[in-house]
Amino acid sequence: MYKNYLLAILSGFILALAWPTYGFPLLVFFGFVPLLLAEKSIREKQNKHANFHTFFTSYLAFFIWNSITTWWIWNSTAVGAVFAILVNTLLMTLIFQVYHVIAKRKPQRFALIFLVAVWITFEKFHLNWDFSWPWLNLGNVFADYPQWIQWYEYTGSFGGSLWVWIVNISIFNAINYYIKNSDKKTFIKKLLLSASLIVLGIFISLYQYTSYQEKGEKLTAIVLQPNTDPYTEKYHQSHTKIADDLLELTKEQMDKNVQFVLAPETVFSNNITIQKFNQSEAFQNINNFFSNYPQTTFLTGISLYKIYQATTAPSPTANKFTNTDKAWYESYNAALFIAQDKSPQKYYKSKLVVGVEHFPFREVLQPLLGDVMIDLGGSVSTLTPQDEVAIFTHPIQDLKAAPIICYESIYGEYIGNYVQKGANFLAIVTNDSWWGRTQGHKQLLSYAQIRAIEHRRAIVRSANSGISAFINQKGDVLSRLDYETRGALKGSIYANKHLTFYTRYGDYIARIAAFVAVLFLLVGLFVKRKD
Repeated sequence: MYKNYLLAILSGFILALAWPTYGFPLLVFFGFVPLLLAEKSIREKQNKHANFHTFFTSYLAFFIWNSITTWWIWNSTAVGAVFAILVNTLLMTLIFQVYHVIAKRKPQRFALIFLVAVWITFEKFHLNWDFSWPWLNLGNVFADYPQWIQWYEYTGSFGGSLWVWIVNISIFNAINYYIKNSDKKTFIKKLLLSASLIVLGIFISLYQYTSYQEKGEKLTAIVLQPNTDPYTEKYHQSHTKIADDLLELTKEQMDKNVQFVLAPETVFSNNITIQKFNQSEAFQNINNFFSNYPQTTFLTGISLYKIYQATTAPSPTANKFTNTDKAWYESYNAALFIAQDKSPQKYYKSKLVVGVEHFPFREVLQPLLGDVMIDLGGSVSTLTPQDEVAIFTHPIQDLKAAPIICYESIYGEYIGNYVQKGANFLAIVTNDSWWGRTQGHKQLLSYAQIRAIEHRRAIVRSANSGISAFINQKGDVLSRLDYETRGALKGSIYANKHLTFYTRYGDYIARIAAFVAVLFLLVGLFVKRKD
């Protein structure tokens, strides 16, 4: 049994050491192999405690993987870190446990196909439920190597998940063959076949990478990085002071050719109604500055709210004022788009961070737990999302920005909704400062590179403390402002109108996987095995 625990520990460390931004992704191609060998060993012994041993062994592997790759959540919230690591580990373990049950009832090939399908189904599910946390979806592992995954424009990141599992299973089968037959020559051939699957995927991508020509109209933008400490500064400055600081940064790079200026997520962070902000000194200062540059637009993050005089909640996400029975309010993490001679446009963040911006299963859990939202220095309340995405259109040129706020940038199919509505580049505003100098902000930047490839949309990214960057349609980081650097960065990208296969059809691999998983689960549980 100790041997199986060692195999599980090995799997956990291999998977962790494959992960961006410190790891090397080739390791992921055999990261699951030790765990699969451990499960097979437990299953074949037919011990009455096999289910428990499999559960504990797989939990150990996934706990190590989750802990090493996402420990940095602790920097912003210890409770959130413990919850995310323990619960995500449990979910992965349950998926593997179902595979173990099916493997005891059906042939190994059947069970392995089921494992691939159910794991990808789990990743898709993790993108859409109330506890959404797709950070460790396997397709993300190649984020730092965009040259290897250019075919994501056809498959999305689920193509990467499928690739990882196919190679892992190929290596696992080769090892099993050798254990059973001691045929070294055939074993080597099978390993070479596994290696060829890796090489083929990379080779196809490298061909695409070298042959791809960026498309669309060229645009110039400035990204601002004020480097404001969210714990000590951000919520203690007036909007006027914030606006003046942003405009000072803009002046460093400003000229008549700039079409967009981006400021970070919730840089205007003291909650305000949109009407009051439009009448504020800060808004007037911004308008006055850009009146000298009529071709330039300003896209910024802002915290907004709306008050309702009502005795009952106006929406499921409304929050109640504590000092009255009649007043409610909705809070928004918003992107605001300011263009000359136009009314400001708004977009409200829709993919919310669980526990920080979103109370999961609120109607059920809030009566039991009370208000347990995590305080990151601003308002502590459930945010109200927008029903559908919006795009911001340049008033003069045919340039359409997808306003993407922070966490939203890890959702591939969701980003496709912007593109289908006409967005020809992605404008990401984010504040990753809560996590400090850890892997958190680096990984989020890397995941954005995947979005650029999937939709062939260049990215302009403004982050409060970094990393602000320009990313081209091939996922390359063209230029960047490093973490904890104050400044403004100017760059040019291309605004592409072409829709990729993935943009049109989204997560079709996951939908096929879900169908296969359900079918195989039903067969595995209810159709007797023929001996």
